[in-house]
Amino acid sequence: MLEKLITVENINPQFLFGVNNKNIDFIKSRFPKLKIIARGNELKLIGDEEEILSFSKKFDLLMNYASRKMEIDDQIMENIFEGKMSDMIEPEVNKPSENGNNIILYGNNAKVIKARTPNQQVLVDEIQKSDIIFAIGPAGTGKTYTAVALAVKALRNKEVKRIILTRPAVEAGENLGFLPGDLKEKIDPYLRPLYDALEDMIPAEKLKAYLESRVIEIAPMAFMRGRTLDNCYVILDEAQNSTKLQLKMFLTRMGPNAKMIITGDLSQIDLPKSYLSGLLQASKILKNIKGIAWVYLTIEDVVRHKLVKAIITAYQKEDDNKE
Repeated sequence: MLEKLITVENINPQFLFGVNNKNIDFIKSRFPKLKIIARGNELKLIGDEEEILSFSKKFDLLMNYASRKMEIDDQIMENIFEGKMSDMIEPEVNKPSENGNNIILYGNNAKVIKARTPNQQVLVDEIQKSDIIFAIGPAGTGKTYTAVALAVKALRNKEVKRIILTRPAVEAGENLGFLPGDLKEKIDPYLRPLYDALEDMIPAEKLKAYLESRVIEIAPMAFMRGRTLDNCYVILDEAQNSTKLQLKMFLTRMGPNAKMIITGDLSQIDLPKSYLSGLLQASKILKNIKGIAWVYLTIEDVVRHKLVKAIITAYQKEDDNKE
């Protein structure tokens, strides 16, 4: 008797296994000689080598299909496990999804997370070519969300060992310093958007374990000083609120096998008037360095409520009139 462990990656196990493991029960009925144990995102197989090999080939087809489609019904399960779909699936495995936007990953409840605009797709493509990317654009363009999705994908694929997410702790016109609680409770309001993105992509229990073991670390920018960030994916959000010295400090933390995405909105700088935005300065100082990419998102990339686009346009017109 042999044992084999199959790890499901880039696909939500709930989507793949079915509600109450319905799909796994179907598979077991087709492989009665094989003991199949589903736990979390893993399948443990116990049985003869020939049975395990046959199962693995068909399960690979199921994962390939699931990575491209939004549903798996009884007919699909029957076609795959009775050998009727191999010719239909295998040639399409590496094709991009519709509209040219490749799926980045499946989040919780089988939520499809992918680039939703051409410039978001540029961000996805550039991360394959460059180790540092600056993503600049107005609110609602999916800069942070796409960056976090890319980081989670890299962690799932074991391309990195850690994810580090950070923001400058600068209030948007409010003073949070007198809020009750310890340091973490005072800092969390600044970092909430990062938690929100992670909660869409990683099951709650697993996210809690990642945070406790520091596989995923969320911290203010000031906590980066003196560190070397290696073998990790690092995202600096709201970089327009960093100073020149802060941004220089952050960028020079980069170690071997690290990727950095820096996001910001130059129309929403909350620094005191006596300070210049480090992101604005970096766009001039670092513009021509090979290995650093610049992705600019526009109002056309706004993916929030349709009114957000109208609001941004109205404020832009008002600012233009002032100038």
